[in-house]
Amino acid sequence: MNTPKYTHIFFDLDHTIWDFDKNAEEALLELYVLHRLHDIGLTSADAFIETYTQNNHRLWREYHVGNITKETLRAARFKQTFLDLGVHPDAIPNGFEDAYVKLCPTKTNLFPNAHETLAYLQSKYTLHLISNGFKESQDIKIGNTGIGKYFTHVIISEIVGANKPDKAIFEYAINLAGVTREECLMIGDSLEADVLGALNFGMDAIYFNPFNAPKPDEVPVQIMNLKELITLL
Repeated sequence: MNTPKYTHIFFDLDHTIWDFDKNAEEALLELYVLHRLHDIGLTSADAFIETYTQNNHRLWREYHVGNITKETLRAARFKQTFLDLGVHPDAIPNGFEDAYVKLCPTKTNLFPNAHETLAYLQSKYTLHLISNGFKESQDIKIGNTGIGKYFTHVIISEIVGANKPDKAIFEYAINLAGVTREECLMIGDSLEADVLGALNFGMDAIYFNPFNAPKPDEVPVQIMNLKELITLL
């Protein structure tokens, strides 16, 4: 990579720095016990978490591209999970979504080497976050994990009014930073929202691929551990 031209690096938050799935699993295990889900027929916490994860990822993909709203995502992900697992609609626990939204963002698991990598990069570049997550949750995640000190700007899609991969949010980000797209690099886990969104905007991108998913040919650079950025950049 022709790294000397970069002055600003934009990171995704969920699934890139903040380990969404690990934090969600911790929260769901607590809520499984608290809401006595075993008593309504959910005998496997693992099956509950796996089904929720599939539904949540699917709905977030729909949200990224503007097919559903925040309200639809939050209303559907647990309702669909309970229904998929055979729970009668009348037996779905009241307030489960609200309890999850309050608990999950308080979890503090980051991907390995996050602090070390961000501290190194901050010494060489100006760092920012661009997130499609919801502001109230992202503020808690950033505060509880102590990563806010690394970032000059935190750009949240629902505040901007456009989600990644929409070019409008990348345009907003570089204007806020006062730089050109050629000076910037985007790093994220979502091929569609982060990587292809940035590349289509004209900004270079690195694919964070910790689970070694297939990499499309049009994606030039990938990493599997954040620490690789110390060597690359």
